[in-house]
Amino acid sequence: MHCVICLKFNINLIGTIFSFCRYTNLTGDILLSSGTVSYLGAFTVDYRVECQEQWHILCQEKEIPCSEDFTLSNTLGNQVTIRAWQIAGLPVDSFSTANGIIVFNSRRWPLMIDPQDQANKWIKNMEKANKLAVIKMSDGNYVRILENCIQFGTPVLLENVGEELDPVLEPVLLKQTFKQQGVEYMKIGENIVEYSKDFLFYMTTGLRNPHYLPEVAVKVCLLNFMITPQGLQDQLLGIVVAKEKPELEEKKNQLILESAANNKQLKEIEDKILQVLSSSEGNFLEDETGIEILSSSKILSEKISEKQKIASVTEKEIDDTRMGYRLVAEQSSILFFCISELANIEPMYQYSLTWFISLYLYSIANSVKSDDVEERINNIVEHFTLCIYNNVCRSLFEKDKLLFSLLLTVSIMQGKGQVDDQVWRFLLTGGIALDNPHPNPAPEWLSDKSWSEIVRATKLPNMEGFFEHVQDQISKWKKLYDSGMPHKDQLPDPWSQLMGMDRMVVIRCFRPDKLVPAIQDFIVDNMGQAYIEPPTFDLAGSYKDSNCCSPLIFVLSPGSDPTAGLLKFADDLEMGGSKTQTISLGQGQGPIAAQMIHKAIKEGTWVVLQNCHLASSWMPALERICEETITPENTHTNFRLWLTSYPSDKFPVSILQNGLKMTNEPPKGIRANLLRSYLSHPISDPAFFGSSKKQVIWQKFLFGLTFFHALVQERRNFGPLGWNIPYEFNESDLRISIRQIQMFLDEYDEVPLEALTYLTGECNYGGRVTDDKDRRLLLSLLSIFYNWELIEQEYFCIYSLFQTYVNYIRSLPICANPCVFGLHSNADITKDNQETTQLLDGVLLTLPRQMGSGAKSPQEVVDELAADMLSKLPADFDIKMVMDKYPVMYEESMNTVLRQEIIRFNRYSQCNMIHYSVWKRAAF
Repeated sequence: MHCVICLKFNINLIGTIFSFCRYTNLTGDILLSSGTVSYLGAFTVDYRVECQEQWHILCQEKEIPCSEDFTLSNTLGNQVTIRAWQIAGLPVDSFSTANGIIVFNSRRWPLMIDPQDQANKWIKNMEKANKLAVIKMSDGNYVRILENCIQFGTPVLLENVGEELDPVLEPVLLKQTFKQQGVEYMKIGENIVEYSKDFLFYMTTGLRNPHYLPEVAVKVCLLNFMITPQGLQDQLLGIVVAKEKPELEEKKNQLILESAANNKQLKEIEDKILQVLSSSEGNFLEDETGIEILSSSKILSEKISEKQKIASVTEKEIDDTRMGYRLVAEQSSILFFCISELANIEPMYQYSLTWFISLYLYSIANSVKSDDVEERINNIVEHFTLCIYNNVCRSLFEKDKLLFSLLLTVSIMQGKGQVDDQVWRFLLTGGIALDNPHPNPAPEWLSDKSWSEIVRATKLPNMEGFFEHVQDQISKWKKLYDSGMPHKDQLPDPWSQLMGMDRMVVIRCFRPDKLVPAIQDFIVDNMGQAYIEPPTFDLAGSYKDSNCCSPLIFVLSPGSDPTAGLLKFADDLEMGGSKTQTISLGQGQGPIAAQMIHKAIKEGTWVVLQNCHLASSWMPALERICEETITPENTHTNFRLWLTSYPSDKFPVSILQNGLKMTNEPPKGIRANLLRSYLSHPISDPAFFGSSKKQVIWQKFLFGLTFFHALVQERRNFGPLGWNIPYEFNESDLRISIRQIQMFLDEYDEVPLEALTYLTGECNYGGRVTDDKDRRLLLSLLSIFYNWELIEQEYFCIYSLFQTYVNYIRSLPICANPCVFGLHSNADITKDNQETTQLLDGVLLTLPRQMGSGAKSPQEVVDELAADMLSKLPADFDIKMVMDKYPVMYEESMNTVLRQEIIRFNRYSQCNMIHYSVWKRAAF
């Protein structure tokens, strides 16, 4: 009896204290929670936290009581429910938890921005027991399914929502119901259906950065469900531990389920106790049933609490062991967010989390095993990083491959705390261009732009006194400026100790044209040689990595045509002829293409859809076919869907993310171009390589032609110095020329040099050339490789082994000197400057607007620039003084013009002041 009295007293006391603290801060906490639910769903985690902190400060200033450690989960969250969400697949980080709370506390139906398919999986798992209906707007009967769910009160998930919503959904979004005879109804289109209070409506979109019009945004609760680093790290950690220590991960998952069940039971006990206490009438001590319930609940509660203590200790031990693999998850997470930013450069560069995790699993399975955990972790990380690089490079254009290598290198170094954000930003931008008070010490060779960057660079860490040293020792820095390889030379005096990014800053200031090779050296020093040598185009390797349900996508560039190579590859796999059907998409071709696909799925043949960018209106239908028709259970294992398309923002995101993307354009550089030629059909075929009857002459012509092919393509990079008109020479020119050489050498006793020169120079390559000076140049270049002296000389090294040529080509320098192209050594300055600008501008597109610690905020940057601009504006003209001095007279018409121009100038100056005020108020 004494125990019961004490229990009741303690419960009441604790409840009173808890209620007092909670109710004291309830006003502010609910205010902050309401603001978060209403306004912050669409924003990133950093912006949400920043807004909540500012609102919290505002509440304190207005003396509105609120919790010191306010969080949405503490105010509106139920820990038992949250744990159930996490078991259903909701990521465990606080950002995702807040998203879940917003979903179920908003008055509007949620529209979740879900490019990684996290929300989709969570909703499907959570509502699976409630007979969830999954629909898409592309479904023909989706309105009928929606009506049935509204009537019977079952949840609905609308997937793949675009930037516009079907008007038929408006009554659902606005919850426009009406009552007739006490029953609630809703009108959907022309139909009136009974409205159930149990109905739930979820919407998700796979778009990374959708732009919804205000009239759409106010009807839904926009939620940003993009995965956070913390959420992804937890997923990847669970995967690697499950593979490396399966018994540990199984035990961890079991503990999570047991803990959730225990917490749920404890919550039920607490609710039961409170119900008994609140419903008792009269003297509670005389209520035997109530006392018995309290006694049994207390015993059960103590048992569960004891279990929870034991489980907590065990879970901590498991977590400590799991943390040993944390490095794998952290670095792999960095890689994912690195590749996810590539879509800012090109809309075709989109990759799904499912694809990423499949590569992650592949690396765990195929990396070198080791009993030492630290060594094993390094093996996984190295294998996975290189695997990501090779797979992503396969789908990038040549101009973006070095950019991706740089992003990869810097992202990994940032994860290790080895990059200063100020230095990194300066390398990309050159700093903020304000007035430079220091005179240029050598204007005859050092540009004002370079000198301004040198002065600004002095403010960076490790660069103190830089511009003073340049002023005092200008002759030493002149040697660096004049050097042919400044990125390799030693810097003057104490600056020779600069390494890595600091050294690249100096190169940017003096010789920006050599920043690209400096970046290549930087990548080699930090990542290895493999990360500046992208893998060559390998159609067989791409096919091997594909499956019957994932489309293979050729992302086209001007002059590239993969069709011939694809048809040859089909013949090699005995899928040629009638087993491969091709169609060029355009007006009216969509239904024909759909019939081809449906037939090929059953028969196990190939379908090639060319020029998908020309059929943007049919792309939603293709997306529906890929999602609903091309499924494992319906598709023959030999079936493949090949797509070709120029970059287009209309191309379906889901196909891009789930397909295997490839680019097929000339590689960058003489070395890479030669290697591509020798590793591609037909030269890579051993039978073809050794088929000629005149092997010595054949090998000379073969190597000479491939070098000529690389030469004419690379000269395009030099602009008008290379060709007056840029021509799209391609692999078909090379292939036909090779086969002509083989045929003429075998059919004629003497080498028909004139005929070969005419066919290659005038027909195959020359057929594209329209300028007479370019034609003369083309023939002059060809004469270097097609001449009797080269044919007859004995000292020319000829190798019989194909691999010997490949090894020799690999030994060539990555960047060729302009002399190789027959140009002056300074010819590449303009070209290299353009490459540097293109590279840095591309990297800037992938970076967030926020600056790291110690750097200026965007607001401060704009304020500083605007103030500097305004300080340079002259004062307004005194209109009265001008009118007095130059009055309006019939004889002096220009006085009228002068007065009008002065008025316009003053107005322009006032507009600048207004713009400055707007910038000051702008939120970044």
